Amino acid sequence: MSVKRKRNSLNENDIHEDEVPPKVPRTSCLKPAIVGGTQESTREKERWTFYPVTQEQARTGEHAARPIRVYADGIFDIFHAGHARALMQAKNCLPNVYLIVGVCSDELTRRLKGNTVLTEWERYEAVRHCRYVDEVIFDAPWVLTPDYLEEHKIDFVAHDDIPYNTPGVQMNDVYKDIKAAGKFIATNRTEGISTSDIIARLVRDYDMYVRRNLSRGYTAKEMNVSFIKETSLSLQDRVDKVKKKVNRVETKSKEFVQKVEDKGRELIQRWEEKSREMIGNFLDLFGTEGTLKKMFVDGTDRLRNAISPPASPTCSSSPTPPDEDDSESEDVQDE
Repeated sequence: MSVKRKRNSLNENDIHEDEVPPKVPRTSCLKPAIVGGTQESTREKERWTFYPVTQEQARTGEHAARPIRVYADGIFDIFHAGHARALMQAKNCLPNVYLIVGVCSDELTRRLKGNTVLTEWERYEAVRHCRYVDEVIFDAPWVLTPDYLEEHKIDFVAHDDIPYNTPGVQMNDVYKDIKAAGKFIATNRTEGISTSDIIARLVRDYDMYVRRNLSRGYTAKEMNVSFIKETSLSLQDRVDKVKKKVNRVETKSKEFVQKVEDKGRELIQRWEEKSREMIGNFLDLFGTEGTLKKMFVDGTDRLRNAISPPASPTCSSSPTPPDEDDSESEDVQDE
């Protein structure tokens, strides 16, 4: 009975029991993408006979005997809509695409671009669960070589067409050779969103996110927040709560709350100034050129001089030879 209801709910365009769907690999949307280098990945390659295909042949369907293997790579830090839309374009750039996505490791990314927010495992899993992706390759190279393309049976590479120049890589565009070989398919970037944009928003609204996490149980130590900063944000939280309560009260109450807020900020500012002064005094006293070091050096010199005083200058024991004038005067007296 339940089966009959389910069949009655199907549309006319749905597949009937006597129709056989085409045997096209559809790992996306059904389960996480295949991991490159596994037995499942090897079996997928062994299913097909590979031969060179041009983009024109791929578009017209002359390649119908097998899927076209399109490769897209990146860091995919803080996976966002821009990443998903780029992978969607790569998946739909040609008919019957098997999309392979390479994700760079933490070590390679830090060396050539900088630190990431997410770990490589988090970035791998984000891409692996994207609906457009059929296979994910971990620890992808920064520059693609012919051997790498051959190993993974890659027909085309999809990426935005902006020249990708990386410090430390002696190339104006890491996709230069791929483009020259006619294996490059350009995708479009999604304007207004990128990993850098998201990080800029977090930095801009830093206080708001710290306050939110403190209220959710995170400690200041976990977020690398100083004690003074934590106290300042806690004070701001209390003031905001009082503001909400007197939002509909008369003006004098609002003015009182504003005075309390201003006084609190003034106290925090004085506290910070005193802290800087204490730190400065500490460095003056104990730093490399501090007062205590000078006193220690001077005291050491005095002690060394007391124990072993420097030798006094020695007097010459030989008599001073008489001047010629004196000898002449003596001869005159004798005469």
